[in-house]
Amino acid sequence: MSIEALLKEFAEVSANPKAQLEKYKAAGKKVIGVLPYYAPEELVYAAGMVPMGIWGSNTKTISRAKEYCATFYCTIAQLALEMLLDGTMKDLDGVITPTICDTLRPMSQNIRVAMGDKLPVIFLAHPQNRFADWGLQFTMDQYHDVKKQLEKIASKAITPEDLQRTIKLYNRSRRARRAFVKLASDHCDVITPTKRMYVLKSAWFMAKDEYTEKLEALNAELEKLPVCDWKGTKVVTSGIICDNPKLLAAFEENHIAIAADDVAHESRSFKTDAPETENPMRDLAVQYANIDHDVLLYDPKSSENRRGEYVADLVKNSGAQGLVLFMQQFCDPEEMEYPYLKKALDNAGIPHIKLGIDQQMRDFGQARTAIQAFADVLSL
Repeated sequence: MSIEALLKEFAEVSANPKAQLEKYKAAGKKVIGVLPYYAPEELVYAAGMVPMGIWGSNTKTISRAKEYCATFYCTIAQLALEMLLDGTMKDLDGVITPTICDTLRPMSQNIRVAMGDKLPVIFLAHPQNRFADWGLQFTMDQYHDVKKQLEKIASKAITPEDLQRTIKLYNRSRRARRAFVKLASDHCDVITPTKRMYVLKSAWFMAKDEYTEKLEALNAELEKLPVCDWKGTKVVTSGIICDNPKLLAAFEENHIAIAADDVAHESRSFKTDAPETENPMRDLAVQYANIDHDVLLYDPKSSENRRGEYVADLVKNSGAQGLVLFMQQFCDPEEMEYPYLKKALDNAGIPHIKLGIDQQMRDFGQARTAIQAFADVLSL
């Protein structure tokens, strides 16, 4: 397939998860919804089911979810529930709810109350002290519980061999996405910020074998092209999610390309591979323990501002001129981290802007003005 055809397919998938869900159900597959983030999707896939990410929606309005969610919940969580209530995700066979932040922690109960017995809810508690043997064991115990509940839904046992094969596939997919991020920067005349987002977002809605095959084909086609002589500016993006095409269009209008990202919905989700040993359940626990530089995860050396320095280095090493931080409204961890992140960026002489966003935004006038002004500063 051509680059244009592949990009069109990724765009269609990312814009319509409901159609993907219906496609897999029509094929006789069971589908498990997965809320953000760091859930062991490999267990779902190894059970012969399709994991489908639920990260809210830019096209829906919070209505029925208000009955079950506090007003200070971020829109990602509220719209995840809205999509269950309004029928968008009604055909799911179950849902996994991690507890990685204070808003996600009660979501299993919000969903249980809202959906009743219509949808099995699998609660997943990650340990923050994840490095020591007892932390790894806690993670493994949690994953074993998730495994049992998935086996019940799938009516199929998850064997170590199934899980080993799945880990290899997921590592292959992560490598392909890391390669794409680099190729997108090298060919930013072809892979605009919006198209880049479509490619990465569609990974949450496609079975990993299908997605990885298409992404590797796209990477192969991009590798044939000469590296772009980009005349505009480049930035690194950071935050939980930035998947709104109207907001990313402001980048394109101002000739801003994305060199790399520190976004949870994007590169943070595939930055760390799982080991491939004879103990696949432990491999998944070790992968979680090895995740670093995330605002939501405990860092025993946080006083050294390691994450701020990591983000500053990412900007410098990627060849970007600055950073755009998409600050999710009502996200306490991001808001509390910002002074430390700003200090590291200022110390490194890296310009940045902070844009407050949520998935109910419909007017992007202020954001467009800020992005235009930032582009002018970076081009000086």
